[in-house]
Amino acid sequence: MRIGITCYPTYGGSGVVATELGLELAARGHEIHFISYAVPVRMSAASERIHFHEVEMLDYPLFDHPPYTLALATKMRNVAANESLDLLHVHYAIPHSVSAYLARAMLAPRRLPFVTTLHGTDITLVGADRSFLPITRFSIEESDAVTAISRYLREVTLQEFDLKRPVEVIPNFVNFDVFQPPEDHERRGEFAAPHEKLLVHLSNFRPVKRVPDVIEIFDIVRKEIPAKLLLIGDGPERTVAEWMVHEKGLVRDVVFMGKQNQVQNLLGLADVLLLPSDLESFGLAALEAMACGVPCVCSREGGVGEVITDGVEGYLVPPRDVRTMAERTLKILAEPGRREAMGKAARDRASREFCAPKIIARYEKLYESVLNSQ
Repeated sequence: MRIGITCYPTYGGSGVVATELGLELAARGHEIHFISYAVPVRMSAASERIHFHEVEMLDYPLFDHPPYTLALATKMRNVAANESLDLLHVHYAIPHSVSAYLARAMLAPRRLPFVTTLHGTDITLVGADRSFLPITRFSIEESDAVTAISRYLREVTLQEFDLKRPVEVIPNFVNFDVFQPPEDHERRGEFAAPHEKLLVHLSNFRPVKRVPDVIEIFDIVRKEIPAKLLLIGDGPERTVAEWMVHEKGLVRDVVFMGKQNQVQNLLGLADVLLLPSDLESFGLAALEAMACGVPCVCSREGGVGEVITDGVEGYLVPPRDVRTMAERTLKILAEPGRREAMGKAARDRASREFCAPKIIARYEKLYESVLNSQ
């Protein structure tokens, strides 16, 4: 199939999943055309079946804000026509599904179906804003197929928008050839001494990720046992986190890694991943850590409970309960046998339910269904 994929080319979960999906589909013989305003994150693999089409913005004094939705729709239409695309797959409802709807209309009577995948804040934040609700509902209803990354997100979507169409749950996935426990731990020595534990947090540092809570949790843990903390990512909360690290005297113990494309090389070094978000529609960072054999301590909110079983692959704690999260983290770190068992259970669960071949096959089946429908 010839598939156009549009996403936000950022370090958020939706951009990562969309990029990984394109790479996996290309590896299975499909021709993939990424359409966005920048090269998507993690799109590092070179392949003759992977193409990138940049959406160029019009710089005109009349517009206070460049009309990205229209520019994207035009680019989608042109790529679809020039490359004979079979369908579009857009990640994030606003504005991508609106642009796909316009591209489909411009190409009529030629058929150009589009699939919309909902990732979270396009529904829980943007879509729930009453000023955006009508256009979000319209674009979802007009999609030829709609998927959500968790049962939680599907239920929220159906409730918020009173949809008349089905929403299929296809969860996020992980490539087990890439995300796996490290064969040796030599690089771990760059960040922690042999007697120290290593904690990690991975996110886009938005307020919902509760990065200050990560610092608070680590501060409690550090007072009990020698430990280091890796913070992977960047975003609006980084300045606050840096200030907290300085104020608490943790400068020597916390490493800000910034944005990283090869996160698998860092996650597997850790003893525990911390994800104390106010809300996660799925928890991709937790899944990637699990694939590397790393247990997780996460907030019991949203779709994380569909990825982690409390007490098996990690622990689930009410959001903002910093003290309990620290206690659960210490419980894992203080007992090597528990950490090893949880890490093994985490990788087994990720392999059994979220491995790439299993999930990609579901997307292929969905595409075929859309293309075969009249």
